[in-house]
Amino acid sequence: MPKPWSGRAILHVDMDAFFASVEQLDHPEWRGLPVIVGGSAESRGVVSTASYEARRYGVHSAMSSAQARRLCPDAIWTHGHFARYRELSHAVVAIFRDVTPTVEQVSIDEAYLDVTPTANRPGDPVEIAREIRARVDAIGLSCSIGVATSKAIAKIASDCNKPHGITVVAPGTEARFLGPLPVTALSGVGGATAERLRGAGIRTLGELAALDASTARSLLGSAGPELVRRAAGRDDRPVGSERDVKSVSNEHTFAHDIRERAEVEATLRSLVSRVASRLRAKSLSGRTLTLKLRYGDFTTKTASKTLPTPTNLDAELLSAGRALLDQAWTPGAGLRLLGFGVSGFCETEEQLDLFSGDIPEKGRTRALVEGVDAIRQRFGSDAISFGAPAEKFGHDEDR
Repeated sequence: MPKPWSGRAILHVDMDAFFASVEQLDHPEWRGLPVIVGGSAESRGVVSTASYEARRYGVHSAMSSAQARRLCPDAIWTHGHFARYRELSHAVVAIFRDVTPTVEQVSIDEAYLDVTPTANRPGDPVEIAREIRARVDAIGLSCSIGVATSKAIAKIASDCNKPHGITVVAPGTEARFLGPLPVTALSGVGGATAERLRGAGIRTLGELAALDASTARSLLGSAGPELVRRAAGRDDRPVGSERDVKSVSNEHTFAHDIRERAEVEATLRSLVSRVASRLRAKSLSGRTLTLKLRYGDFTTKTASKTLPTPTNLDAELLSAGRALLDQAWTPGAGLRLLGFGVSGFCETEEQLDLFSGDIPEKGRTRALVEGVDAIRQRFGSDAISFGAPAEKFGHDEDR
């Protein structure tokens, strides 16, 4: 008989091939067949989600539609129906909130839940996970769940037994579970970071967890010690709503002071893209934009601009960001850090079909960026980037 759960209990619930599963739910004749949700192969489209039947052919999120069609020529294709996905996402989240009030939805198809046993809610976390999976099954969809003592471990666990699996990392077993896994299993370790770690002979989470803070910082910048803590299973981040957030920003510290406009603009594009994506994930738009510059002598300067209407679109934010850069930075002056942030929020309800072609120009722009967001949510934040990635110059921090 398993021991009673002791301490925090966090679930990470990840819907299985969500968009494709919704399409198969709404088209029963597609069940058991390869289904691809994405853009047209004739217009340089990309795959948003592929059903597990299509994945057997090697099709995956963020792959070009042309390549996916070559791999799986008999697949059923659909451009997607975002309003329907959102409707079923709300239904799934309602199940979560019926189980616990502490729910943090991080994308349309995944969420964290705090189900720590208390005197008022003594339920076993593993049984709660099974109940959630059964209720999602009843809708006609499928989910995988990680049960652990922290968000970081629960997220890794939810990916270990897909589809329709429940992976439990009981208290006290964290190091045994994490140790042999590759560093890329940890959220926040993208391709460039993994390559940097491999260059230092670090390939597993156990090896990453063994680094001291000084070595981690020299290898990975200021984010290094935090990655080491999470690789060791130490993650005390709470589960909770971020709706009361006052600003969303991202900073980038350069490995060396940079002076070239092209490098600065490449970094600004990357920062704007990250901030805009986070705003859209929270259904927020902002009017007040702030650019932060720190020079080689650690002098810090900020410049702000208030837009006439709120936005969360990359192009509009980048245009204003460039104007702030012209105002605040003298080309040739060495920059140590660049930051970009948005505040002055209002909520936005406008969302459009991901791949629709029958919408006005601004609508097409919004549909495009939401399609990119969906791909990043499923395949990682580095799946698609605009311009040169800032990571090549140093390291980033979300605020």
